[in-house]
Amino acid sequence: MRIVLYLGKGGVGKTTVSAATALRSADLGKKTLVVSTDLAHSLADSLDVPLEAQPRQIAPNLWAQEINVLDEIREHWGKLQDYLSTTLRQQGVDDVAAEEMALIPGMDEIASLLNIYRRIQEGDFESAIIDAAPTGETVRLLSMPDTFSFYVRKLNRFQGAAFSMMKPLLRNVMPGIDVMEAVETLNTHVKALREVLLNADISSYRPVVMPEKMVIKEALRAETYLALFGYPIDGVVCNRVLPAPQTDDPFLTAMYQQQQPYLHEIHDTFAPLPVWEVPYAPHEIVGLDALRELARQIFGDADPTQVYYRGKLQEVTRAGADYLLRLPLPHVELDKVVMTRKGDELYIEIGNFKRAITLPAVLLPLEAKRARMVNGALEVRFGAPAAV
Repeated sequence: MRIVLYLGKGGVGKTTVSAATALRSADLGKKTLVVSTDLAHSLADSLDVPLEAQPRQIAPNLWAQEINVLDEIREHWGKLQDYLSTTLRQQGVDDVAAEEMALIPGMDEIASLLNIYRRIQEGDFESAIIDAAPTGETVRLLSMPDTFSFYVRKLNRFQGAAFSMMKPLLRNVMPGIDVMEAVETLNTHVKALREVLLNADISSYRPVVMPEKMVIKEALRAETYLALFGYPIDGVVCNRVLPAPQTDDPFLTAMYQQQQPYLHEIHDTFAPLPVWEVPYAPHEIVGLDALRELARQIFGDADPTQVYYRGKLQEVTRAGADYLLRLPLPHVELDKVVMTRKGDELYIEIGNFKRAITLPAVLLPLEAKRARMVNGALEVRFGAPAAV
């Protein structure tokens, strides 16, 4: 089983790239599911076929789905949430506290992920291509398994005598249903899901970017957050790349020249990840034929579901009172490293190589003190600022 998740800023072309990848996978003979987790679905528009909350076959080996999160919550968690809140109030818990305790954090995000996981298992799909919501929502989506497990641990500590008193009431209003057993069952599914999402042999995450400053910045933040959670990134898609103009048109020339430094920055910044460049199409890419041609432009004859990169892109570890930020930089020799700090970003220059790194929160109050190359990786030591 392979899961490929495309993420990035809204409007960069995640849906189109996801649909093209799924179609290429299906054409290679793999039973494939392409699914959208974005509340503002556009997958059906890209494929040019109507879609529903259940997977629908739209081509040989290809199924597509647009998840209805609200229906998913109502079907699987609605009664559990209502009864848990009511029972807590009956045991003397304050109304507001009862509502808070009954509201499982990230319910919509977990519903989306569990729906996909269930479809993969039930449908025996070989590949699942996920068209994710914009970056911020996707990072929250992927952090939900950790958050949910934390919530369950808190709920278990609260259980004690209070829940022992609740059980007779629960048997009256929910015959045959144990609330904590239901929550624990759900937690078991979430833990299994997390193992799948962290398994580099199964799951891959691919930012979709464009040669534009704001888009690159958001992709860098996504890379940092994914690395912190341990989610494996195996490539980057750079969409809407302009070809060199064949005329002297000043407008086209200016647009092309504006893209070039950003294009080089993308290749430098995301190294050692492969970067697939997608040419700017002169027409709208809608329908299976257009998506099939797009997949050919991106991947050629290759299988888009294979794993293209293995290894951590950055790692933060504790070193006594300091922290070490480790960045794999193969084929780069440490001669003279120039580090520049601007807000939450660290710029590293080694010769003609330049990389921008969005720093995680734990490093923001610290100062970058020293850098060195160790076994093909750059290690930057962070510590408390020097006393003035």
